[in-house]
Amino acid sequence: MAPSRQNQAPHYAKDEKVLCFHGDLMYQAKIMEVSVKPGQKPEDAQYRIHYRGWKASWDDWVSQDRIRKFTDDNQQLANQLQTQARMRSQGPKGAKKGVKPNGSEMSSARGSEERAAGSSSFGGRGPRRGRDYELENEDTFHARPSIKLILPDVLKAMLVDDWENVTKNNQLVPLPHPHPVSKILADYAAYETPKRPAGSSHVDILEETLAGVKEYFDKSLGRILLYRFERAQYADMYRKWMSDDPEYQGKTASDTYGPEHLMRLLVSLPELVAQTNMDQQSVNRLREELMKFCTWLSKNTAVYFVSHYECPTQDYIQKAKE
Repeated sequence: MAPSRQNQAPHYAKDEKVLCFHGDLMYQAKIMEVSVKPGQKPEDAQYRIHYRGWKASWDDWVSQDRIRKFTDDNQQLANQLQTQARMRSQGPKGAKKGVKPNGSEMSSARGSEERAAGSSSFGGRGPRRGRDYELENEDTFHARPSIKLILPDVLKAMLVDDWENVTKNNQLVPLPHPHPVSKILADYAAYETPKRPAGSSHVDILEETLAGVKEYFDKSLGRILLYRFERAQYADMYRKWMSDDPEYQGKTASDTYGPEHLMRLLVSLPELVAQTNMDQQSVNRLREELMKFCTWLSKNTAVYFVSHYECPTQDYIQKAKE
């Protein structure tokens, strides 16, 4: 007879060396203490974490979602997050000492792999010529309105798992997704709209934000949101959108892809917003709306995220690697 969940040991043990999220980056840490209350499930345990090289005053009690095993793959991801954070802090003309990076560094796992095209293809002003960058000095660059979007821990965990599934395990999100982005945004609108005064500006802001997210997703998916291994799948799906097949005709990325890829957009938005003409007040409103949406989505991950990725054929794997 299998032991009950309550009698199982927590996922991590005292004195175990791990990697732990602090903000949007992962750091090497050690588990100093494990706390499981009577009747509590093992996955609900709390861990007192000490970050290597940090003072004890930075010790923190964290949940399992913020911790990762100390493996080569997870160390590689931690290094990628750190590298992209440093690159973002440098701006267009090299490092500026003391400047903190804008936005969320979670986007770096994909960015360091293949987002050479950059995010400036989108935004209110559209693409800019190379010489425009030369005319903009570093102080102006850092003075742009920026959005600091901090994802709930559960969504960070989904992002890391997604990265591992695609880039390490050679798996794919099943398409068409059972819960596409358009459906998720519609469900959130149905949930949030009744909480706001009918006909008010608050409703208008909500509608504009969700419409903007959908438009950005449709425009950016094929350019900056895919891992290399997913491109062949996207090419096949794009052909179906362009075909006469009534099941796919007229569909877009937001009608086909789900929250796994939507999370990649959300962590890329700080870079996209930096290329627009939005003023700081508008950016603050956008951040507030996105934080509300992320909080709602983090409470509904079991509903919208797929529980299993699919394993493609060997022909697909070979094609994707060519």
